Amino acid sequence: MTCGVAPLAFPAAAAAPGLVLSGRLEQGGYALGRTAPHAEVLVDGVPLTQASADGWFVVGFDRDAPASAEITVRTPDGSATHSVAVAPGTFDIQRIDGLPPSQVSPEDPVLLARIAAEGARKAAGFSSRVDGDFFRTGFIWPVKATRRSSRFGGQRILNGEPKRPHYGVDLAAPVGTPVVAPAAGVVAFAETGLHFEGGLVLIDHGQGLISAYLHLSRVDVAAGQRLTQGQVIGAVGKEGRATGPHLCWRLKWRDRNLDPSLWIADAGMRQ
Repeated sequence: MTCGVAPLAFPAAAAAPGLVLSGRLEQGGYALGRTAPHAEVLVDGVPLTQASADGWFVVGFDRDAPASAEITVRTPDGSATHSVAVAPGTFDIQRIDGLPPSQVSPEDPVLLARIAAEGARKAAGFSSRVDGDFFRTGFIWPVKATRRSSRFGGQRILNGEPKRPHYGVDLAAPVGTPVVAPAAGVVAFAETGLHFEGGLVLIDHGQGLISAYLHLSRVDVAAGQRLTQGQVIGAVGKEGRATGPHLCWRLKWRDRNLDPSLWIADAGMRQ
């Protein structure tokens, strides 16, 4: 009688994750990535985010980002890395005079305490990390503006005093003009009466990509509310540190300041 010996079975080798990148690879811009679901995403060797259930992720490049970045995705089955060149941005110098001193260099202890408390609440809003990829559909303009009164990233000189760059895009429009969510997301912060911003709404579009809407005369949403693209979130105002009615539209990814207009396919607007 002979005994048959079954062949040894080896598990098939798992494939390393793929990695596809697109976007606006420049200072203030972003990379939109596609990889394996829930892959860990590292930027210059530092784990910063995780791909969604459909494999989408975003990486932002700060206004002052260095000239290159290394993006790596990693799963238990392996990793993939792309090195990207980050093009330099072009930024204006913006001079604004006639602001009240309390809006430029506040000194009153009571006011400073109020500003610190508001800052802590805003920081909590910016720390939102919704597990989603609402950003992948792109953005629309949040307001029907008469003009873009200032571009992203300009060096601000307020009442003759150099300040940090302006991290928003200013869109001039009459008070009361509706402001809409440019992409779906979850409200991370919504308050009125803030010292610098007046009415302020923050929207998390997934993975900590958070857009901000400043100087609102009216806020129509609440923290935790789920939004669809085009849904009204408030109205244009001139509250807080503002010299006239406009929407200051900002965008952050983690601690990086981004240009929100770069997320719109046709960002052309009369200057």
